Amino acid sequence: MQKNQQKIVLIGGPGTGKTTIINNLKKKNFFCFDEVSREVISKAQEKGIEQLFLTEPLLFSEMLLEGREEQFLNADKTKENIVFFDRGIPDVHAYMNYFKTKYPSLFIEKSLKYKYDLIFHFSPWKEIHVTDKERYETFEESTIIDEFLTKAYTELGYKIINVPFGSIDERTNFILNSLSCEI
Repeated sequence: MQKNQQKIVLIGGPGTGKTTIINNLKKKNFFCFDEVSREVISKAQEKGIEQLFLTEPLLFSEMLLEGREEQFLNADKTKENIVFFDRGIPDVHAYMNYFKTKYPSLFIEKSLKYKYDLIFHFSPWKEIHVTDKERYETFEESTIIDEFLTKAYTELGYKIINVPFGSIDERTNFILNSLSCEI
């Protein structure tokens, strides 16, 4: 691990533009980890389980927690100075809170153990919100989920940097310009 490695998480409700910005950062040759839940959902759908989170929320969340922890540890193994994550470990318990699902204390313990350096928040944005086979939440649900996400990160002591609405390049540049101020 680089001593000065910056682990940076993009958070926000579904459909707020996080993955689009991650993809743009990849084009700019930044090291990025993709959202784990899409992979978990796709694997479940291949097995005939349409919405694993809705049918077995604890199992789904345990798989997410494991995947996000693995990403964090893999970031430590890289020589990259800056690593971006499409969602972080605290997202898991934030979603469990949103769905009023009980979960073991391990979820919070992992959130406390694996700390990120910067958190960039993407607010709900109706004009860009779309659903697909993995993202089924309505805009209204996305807005409520967003509140649970920001609460989870705030309760863990994170300072949240809000990314303004704008074009893909404007949002990406906002993040990159903020890095030079924060690092």
